[in-house]
Amino acid sequence: MRFVGTAYRAHDPRWSFKPTSGEGAAIRGARFNPKGVPALYLALSIMTAVKEANQGLARRIDPCVLCSYDVDCEDIADLTSVQGRAEHGISLDDMACAWAWDLSEGRRPGSWRVHDRLREKGIAGILVPSFAPGAGSEDINLVLWDWGPDLPHKIVVYDPSNRLPKDQLSWS
Repeated sequence: MRFVGTAYRAHDPRWSFKPTSGEGAAIRGARFNPKGVPALYLALSIMTAVKEANQGLARRIDPCVLCSYDVDCEDIADLTSVQGRAEHGISLDDMACAWAWDLSEGRRPGSWRVHDRLREKGIAGILVPSFAPGAGSEDINLVLWDWGPDLPHKIVVYDPSNRLPKDQLSWS
């Protein structure tokens, strides 16, 4: 499917000079990307972005930089419904696994099978429910494995006033 719309991310201020890099997720891996695979994790609402950034600590929020993105991406798998998951052979149990615990125990998370199965089919990203603490059925994320400034996987951070820092020295 093609996804066209606005997405959001709450960045650690130290890394907000690279709002489209995906490098942070590649360092250790994350829910839907194995270690070494860059991924861009976005939310479809501002509140979902905040929940994701703070992982359930809503009463105590670390400082963050909230960005919005203009998205126009082909090759997106919608895994938010039973039908969408069945179409792609994806289980909700794999998606919802305790991926960080698996990594800490030296196991490969089941959620990485989502990446493995869909990337070999040429899928650029997925729409998925948020698994952040406190997330409800309205909380949806867009996770991208293939993106850039141009179609067919276009992601552009919205920064018309050039307020985002250009490098880490911008914060000095």
